[in-house]
Amino acid sequence: MTVPATDTPPGECPQCWQHAYDRRAHRHLKPREDCPQCVDHMVNGCPFLVPKKSSGWW
Repeated sequence: MTVPATDTPPGECPQCWQHAYDRRAHRHLKPREDCPQCVDHMVNGCPFLVPKKSSGWW
């Protein structure tokens, strides 16, 4: 099953999800050019914490 890039699952970073699954995010880059936003995410980590959906059985 494929999930559209716009439908970020609970607990996932919207930017990480979009850059991983939406080709438009990196279309402007030249061949072998790094995405500055992705590099920033790799070096500094995700800029915010996304709450995960509760398990529901507690």
